[in-house]
Amino acid sequence: MKGSARLNMAELVHKRGKRRDDNGLGGAVDFLLANARLVLGVGGAAVLAIATLVVKRLIDRATSSPDEDDAKAEQKSIEESWQDLSLIKAAPKPPKKQSRADLSKSLLSPSATLPAQAAEPHGHPTSPETPQEESGTLLCLTFQEKLLSYYRNHVTIPETDVALGKQLAKDICIELQSFLQNKCPELPFGSMFLSGSLCDDLQVVAADHVCFMLPLVFETTLWSLIPGEDTIVQDPQFWMIRRTDLEYFPRGSSPWDRFIVGGYLSSNVLNEVLHKMLVASVNWPAIGSMLECLIRPVVASEELKLEVTHYKTQLNITLCPVTEAGDKVLLAMPPKGLVGNLWRQSFYRSEVSKLKDLDAADSGARRCCLKILKGVCKNHPFLSKLTGSHLTHVLLHLSEAESDWAEEALAARFQHVLESLVGYLETGFLPCYFNSQINLFCELLEEEIDEMGYALYSAVSQPDLLLQERVDK
Repeated sequence: MKGSARLNMAELVHKRGKRRDDNGLGGAVDFLLANARLVLGVGGAAVLAIATLVVKRLIDRATSSPDEDDAKAEQKSIEESWQDLSLIKAAPKPPKKQSRADLSKSLLSPSATLPAQAAEPHGHPTSPETPQEESGTLLCLTFQEKLLSYYRNHVTIPETDVALGKQLAKDICIELQSFLQNKCPELPFGSMFLSGSLCDDLQVVAADHVCFMLPLVFETTLWSLIPGEDTIVQDPQFWMIRRTDLEYFPRGSSPWDRFIVGGYLSSNVLNEVLHKMLVASVNWPAIGSMLECLIRPVVASEELKLEVTHYKTQLNITLCPVTEAGDKVLLAMPPKGLVGNLWRQSFYRSEVSKLKDLDAADSGARRCCLKILKGVCKNHPFLSKLTGSHLTHVLLHLSEAESDWAEEALAARFQHVLESLVGYLETGFLPCYFNSQINLFCELLEEEIDEMGYALYSAVSQPDLLLQERVDK
């Protein structure tokens, strides 16, 4: 009996010692794995965890055959270790803050951005900066799909709104034309007509602005156009209109002589006269009552502007005196400054025609890309200074280098437009597509160019953020 009791006691002591050894080894393993995560990283910790568990199992098998409870405990330990390992892999890495150098690298390799965006639908964003209010559907879209969704939901204007805006503008245009003919019968104005993006299916977000083009009919023998390079400002975009043959046809021979300053037709003087008429002479309350709308001339503006309210429709109208000579279209819109005799050459008609012809030739999506860009820039705090003309010329330049403008390539082309814009803003020079000597950025301030450049520079690596900023408004 005593021998049997001693034997049982020895086995009990052996088992307790074994458990203490196992607990000590388990504690060592846990300590080693916990510190390996910090020192070796996720990959190193995974390899060390597997190796340690294998060694521990071999030692256990060599010393004694584990009973059923020990086997279950060992299996549970292995499962918990793999769970810990999976948690390590799932832990999100803190987002790396991009530096200006990182952004410049993305400019050198634009193709690196698009595949990363295309892979988004197969996973879920792990960055804590992702807006929580964004729907799960949007999170699963590729950048191409986000562009098309943005185009449908935020850029496209309902046809009823476009038709209402056009009809309202036409009615006001007819009334203003009738007033000018009665007020100034001696001035040979041509027939006014509507112009601008509203008339060419290029307006975005809302049908809220249009231009009234007021043609001025000159006597070709009494007036001549002076190219911008030959004027005092030496800017090819701004022309002058000179009165000729004064020795044979003295001042007063032309009805436009009343607007002459220093021998040249002054766009400033003409605008001042028209501005006074719009503000003080036209009976806008009567016209508005007849058309069931409220019409107010903008008194403080240097341009000739009208604000129209028709129920919930807001329409801004700009009156533009214009003259044409051959293929030259000159607007009475001088640059800001002391020189008031300058006339701005307009390329709008050529821009729209060229863009339409290019899309018709290859079934391209240039116009769609342009409208998305205009929608992004319209209410942006910095990019609103980029006009439709700026964006159109960038697209036309890019069309010379890129041949694929199909809708399937919209994301790539949009990315390339952003990169091209950054390049033009860095140099401060955007050449006109129809005359490379004209800088379309010439009237922007240096601070405005820097602000736009930085905004686009930051968006090149993540262009979909531009769409998100607009959606959140």
